[in-house]
Amino acid sequence: MGATRTFLTTPAQFRDVSRGTPRPHTLKGDDLVRARLTPETWRLEIMAEGGCTIDTPLTLEKRNAIDLPALERLGQRHNRKFLKAMQCLNIPQPLGQGLWEGVPLREVLKLVGKVNNIRRIYYWGFHNNDPKQIFQSSLTYTQVMDAAPGDLGPLVVYRLNGQPLPLERGGPVRMVIPWSYGFKSIKWLQRIMLTNEYRAMDTYATQNNDSESYLKTAAYTDSGNENFRTGQPITLTGTVMVGLPGLKRVEYWLRPDAGTHGRITDDDPAWRTATWRPCTIQPPPRDWGGTLPQGVMPRDVWGFDPKTGQPREWPMRYSWALWTVTIPAMTAGSYEFRVRTVDQNDFAQPEPRSYAKSGRNDIQYKGLTAV
Repeated sequence: MGATRTFLTTPAQFRDVSRGTPRPHTLKGDDLVRARLTPETWRLEIMAEGGCTIDTPLTLEKRNAIDLPALERLGQRHNRKFLKAMQCLNIPQPLGQGLWEGVPLREVLKLVGKVNNIRRIYYWGFHNNDPKQIFQSSLTYTQVMDAAPGDLGPLVVYRLNGQPLPLERGGPVRMVIPWSYGFKSIKWLQRIMLTNEYRAMDTYATQNNDSESYLKTAAYTDSGNENFRTGQPITLTGTVMVGLPGLKRVEYWLRPDAGTHGRITDDDPAWRTATWRPCTIQPPPRDWGGTLPQGVMPRDVWGFDPKTGQPREWPMRYSWALWTVTIPAMTAGSYEFRVRTVDQNDFAQPEPRSYAKSGRNDIQYKGLTAV
């Protein structure tokens, strides 16, 4: 992503990491109707298994599955708008940032009436009617029904950047889990299963990933020019992903090229003697972009003061912000540039969870040359 990026990503410009053969968003015509992936044909089933019971299962067979108008009516009473940058567990750069809109999952689950003997909630989307293609995620009952004061729970989402959720982004309806990586935010949502099973059983868990990992705070450098003229200051930009532990600052380290092509081991003494200098975090933008009208700064977004329209904290958790730094004129030569975050718990990236299976947050390297 380049320096011209807007605060919100236009839906078509999100990086796509969809699964499926064929990928569901490529279906056309009658195939799309049969898959129940049009606004008119979409349905959501909610059932129970494994010793869990519910008063009113909502199923296609009983013709009482939730349709899109019913979900939107529920949204008239329980609507939430919130910022979230999507990020894949195994890809460093965020995929894009949106203003998502939907209904808390806990409100949707109330439609089945009384629930007994529940510990976990499984959910999945359209999978080409092939059991081998099911991509499933899960949450505990507590994660769905409860949250810290002022925090967000899981949401059933049907709008993105003020417009109906596009098929390529998981529409007509998808799950979005604010604090987690993208594998929890299942696209093309069609079934929710309440169970007494205690194990995650997520597709990602069976593939040797940390299926309970929450978003990490980390900084990333934009691609672009790496060659500069001596005697002139240079400006570098990038993205900072703000995870559950929040963000205290972004900082950079510039040193002469060590001749290792950017490779530096975790135990290299250079880490202990590095001089980290502050980067500037850009303030909340006036224009959000991403298909929102120019000058629109929504006041009814989670985390924003409804009176002033300003965020209660900046940058906001679960979203990205943009950082920039201007480096004084450099003498001729090659240099190594690195950037990192320090979170609200005073952990510097990649700590305290540097293990890649819980999310890629390595400190990135960018080579610079002054000529």
